[in-house]
Amino acid sequence: MRNTYKKGPLSEEQQAELQETVEERADATNSFFQSLFSSDRFSSAAFVNYIPFIAFVGLLAIIYIANRHYAERTVREIDQLGREVKEMNWDYKSLSADLMKLTTQTEIAKRVDTMGLKERTAPPKKIVVVRGGQ
Repeated sequence: MRNTYKKGPLSEEQQAELQETVEERADATNSFFQSLFSSDRFSSAAFVNYIPFIAFVGLLAIIYIANRHYAERTVREIDQLGREVKEMNWDYKSLSADLMKLTTQTEIAKRVDTMGLKERTAPPKKIVVVRGGQ
C-alpha cells in the first residue's frame, strides 16, 4: 500500500478484502511461530537427527579454542624472544665498547709493559740489501 489520502469510505467488499489479507498474514505469522516451537521439532527422534550437526559444531568450537590458545602462546613467545634480542643487543654493545677500550694504544702499552716490552719511540728504519754484483 502506498501513502495516499483517503478518497472516501471503503465499500464493504474492499473492507472484507482488506480484512482477509490481514487475517492471512496473521495466520502465516502464527503458523511460523507454532511450527518453530512445536513439540515435533524438539522430539527425541528429531534430536537424534541433529546429533551429527551438534557434534560438528562442538568440534568447530574445540578447534576455535585450541587455535586461540596456540595464537596466544605464539604471541607470548614472540614477546619473550623480542626481550631476549634486546638484552643480547645490550650485551653486544657493552662487550664491543669494552673491546674498543682494550684495543686502544695506551691500554695495549699498559698490558705489554708488565711483560717487559716497551713501546717503540723511534720511527722504523728501512733496510737496504746490496747484492754482490752491482
